[in-house]
Amino acid sequence: MSDNLDPTPPPQPAKPVAAASNWEREVLEKLVFATLKEQKASRRWSIFFKAMTLLVIVFALSVYFDFSWTGSDSETLGRHTALIEVEGAIESEGSGSAGVVIPALNKAFSDSGSVAVVLHINSPGGSPVQAGMIVDEMVRLRKGYPGKPLYVVVDEICASGCYYIAAGADRIYVNKASIIGSIGVLMDGFGFTGAMEKLGVERRLLTAGENKGFMDPFSPVTEKHKQHAQEMLNEIHQQFIQVVRTGRGKRLKETPEMFSGLFWTGARSIDLGLADAYGSVDSVARDVIKAEDIVDYTQHEGLQERVLKKFGAAMGAGAMKSAVDSVRPSLR
Repeated sequence: MSDNLDPTPPPQPAKPVAAASNWEREVLEKLVFATLKEQKASRRWSIFFKAMTLLVIVFALSVYFDFSWTGSDSETLGRHTALIEVEGAIESEGSGSAGVVIPALNKAFSDSGSVAVVLHINSPGGSPVQAGMIVDEMVRLRKGYPGKPLYVVVDEICASGCYYIAAGADRIYVNKASIIGSIGVLMDGFGFTGAMEKLGVERRLLTAGENKGFMDPFSPVTEKHKQHAQEMLNEIHQQFIQVVRTGRGKRLKETPEMFSGLFWTGARSIDLGLADAYGSVDSVARDVIKAEDIVDYTQHEGLQERVLKKFGAAMGAGAMKSAVDSVRPSLR
């Protein structure tokens, strides 16, 4: 019985070498494919961000240099109505300044494709100096391009310095409810002498020249200074009146109150000869000029100026401007 017992264990089957090899290969392949997929995704995001950065740079440069995507070539634009927008106060900065309007006028008149120029204006007035420079250039260009009319189309308001400009056009178109007129001049400011006395504040002003403290808001107004200021206002007022009379000619139906600083509706302004007819930019281009294609020649503010203003780089200049404007005559 003991002869049949074998203490040696039975032989074990061999390990499946091929199966183990396949399992390792599959893991390696998955790792490789996952790595490749991650690299492709990384490259795609890298390309995307580079492209977006490039687009932002191109856009910033186009705004900074005020590129025109349509250009001003008359062969491209064809026969059209040239449009210039004037919005806001007539000042040394902004769309109503001579430095912005005059280059736009020159570009619009010199383009052989433009058959007429339209000033689309909406302003309560402003600087007589800026308005005067714009009118002088309008008169010059009208003489230089006698076959190219210059029209003004009023939006909400065309008062004071804005009307000073409008009077230099061939014709003025309004809406029946537009505000037109205010042919006058003013000089405004504040006096703090009474408040200073109550607060016990002493004004210490030293000048070289007896009139150097003219219209100082912290000093009493002398009769001499008041008279001198009134003479300046009267002189500028007469300049304004002469521009209106010259520009409107026999169409003007003068009344005792016409140059008093009052203003009227668009409907009444036509009756008085301050305006010619009703019209919008589209209707004037279509029905009067007969050139429905409108091209905007407005000189827009660049990126640099917008950034500087946003971050207050012009605060010092603005403070100085405010001080000067407090004693500067204004057509508004």
